Amino acid sequence: MKKIVSPSIVLLLLALPGCVPSSGPYPSLAQRPAESRGFAEPAVPPPAPVAVDPALDARIGEARRTLATIVTGFDRDAAIARAAASRSGARTAGSDAWLDAQTALAALDDWRAQASSLATDVDALASARAAALQPIYPTLAALREEVGAAVTRQDDTIRQLSASLPGG
Repeated sequence: MKKIVSPSIVLLLLALPGCVPSSGPYPSLAQRPAESRGFAEPAVPPPAPVAVDPALDARIGEARRTLATIVTGFDRDAAIARAAASRSGARTAGSDAWLDAQTALAALDDWRAQASSLATDVDALASARAAALQPIYPTLAALREEVGAAVTRQDDTIRQLSASLPGG
């Protein structure tokens, strides 16, 4: 009786030599060292410490003092503007109380303009560092955040007071 060999066994026997390390003219199918490495990104080294810049620190200190003056002045005048806007006659456009409230709002606009100008100056300092390909200066970045927050708070206060008055 004649035995018939199944085609799958024949294919298996033909593929088997490809799995055995070869010393012949063909390259081995074994895993290469480069294939055993992962594809994960290498760890990023920590940033180098930022060199202290005394001239920039002096400008930052001056800007912080200016910001403190602006915030104090704005808060003082905002209290005056709130009081003027809450007077009974301030709800009538054109009345003396309404004009007083509008004048108080104009004083707030002046403080906000000073804060916006300071924000522009601080942004210019940061832009100059970036243009010189210098790293972010943490003290300067913190000042930018503080000035931005002050301008936003002033905008909100002025918007609320203006909305509380007729014609605002």
